[in-house]
Amino acid sequence: MSALSLAMVALVVPDYDEAIAHYCGDLGFALVEDTEISSSKRWVVVAPGIGARLLLAKAADDKQAAAIGRHAGGRVGLFLNTDAFDAVHARYVRAGVVFLTEPRQESYGRVAVFADRYGNKWDLIEPT
Repeated sequence: MSALSLAMVALVVPDYDEAIAHYCGDLGFALVEDTEISSSKRWVVVAPGIGARLLLAKAADDKQAAAIGRHAGGRVGLFLNTDAFDAVHARYVRAGVVFLTEPRQESYGRVAVFADRYGNKWDLIEPT
């Protein structure tokens, strides 16, 4: 069997430019691609560095809009690893990112839960 890897995860967002500003500005991700597909659709990919990328998909209807921020049904569904927890945490706090938990030490590493602008929950983790 050939090797597999997770390349991208789609997140539904209300607006492309607002989402780019949040993920690339507030969270420090890189804009990998922003290609216009039609007058109402773009292929927007952002990445935190190495690993899987996010495809920012603008909600096309009310049903999709209702799913914004509910990527994992209210649970933490996205996991962002770092080797500089304190620096990244401090940068995010300065950028106005809302942390739902205080940093804590777990058996797997230092972790804090934050919500992105749309309500999706993330673990910021510095693995042990």
